[in-house]
Amino acid sequence: MICTHCGTEIADKALICYRCGNATTEPRVRPPVRTPRRSPLPSLLALVALAVAALFMGQAVEGQTPRILGYIVAVLAVVAIVWRFARR
Repeated sequence: MICTHCGTEIADKALICYRCGNATTEPRVRPPVRTPRRSPLPSLLALVALAVAALFMGQAVEGQTPRILGYIVAVLAVVAIVWRFARR
C-alpha cells in the first residue's frame, strides 16, 4: 500500500504511515459537533425581571405600588414570552 499523504510504501494492514504519521483510513468515531454558545441576554433579562418583580412585591405589601412598576413587570413578562417563542 502507498500512503496517500506522503507517497511512502507501507504495509497493507498499517493503520498509520510510519513516515508522516497520518492515518491510512477514515476514523470510525467522529468527534462531537460543537454547539454554538448562547447569548447571555435572556439570563440578564431574567435577572432584571426578578429584581423589578422583587421591588414591585416589596412595595405592594406596603400598599405603595407605583403604577409604572406594574407596567414594567408586564412589559418584561411579554418580552420574555416573545423571546422564548421566537427562539424555537
